[in-house]
Amino acid sequence: MNLKKFAIPTLALTLAAPCVLFAQGPPPPPPPGYAQGGWDAPPSAYSEFQRKGFRDGIEGARRDFENHRPPTPENRDEYRHPDVPGRFRHDYRDAFRAGYHVGWQHIMQGR
Repeated sequence: MNLKKFAIPTLALTLAAPCVLFAQGPPPPPPPGYAQGGWDAPPSAYSEFQRKGFRDGIEGARRDFENHRPPTPENRDEYRHPDVPGRFRHDYRDAFRAGYHVGWQHIMQGR
């Protein structure tokens, strides 16, 4: 079988595929009231360290659930020893608890 006669049509299809995909245009905007980022997005008023704490809290809840641990954010190493400057630890921990609570609720609703 001669593979050369398939090479040019295959190349043409490979080069044309992205054009067909992008010809549809950008996706439509989200509906009104939709929160950008979904359920796991930290509140927009949070500082950088609070957003980190919130995301770490969600991840901590997921890990605790997967490892069959009780839902206690204070038992997480990230909570007890946050990797943030000392003056931001209180804000980080508050946001961590909030993220942990949101993450645990999301897990329980999905079961």
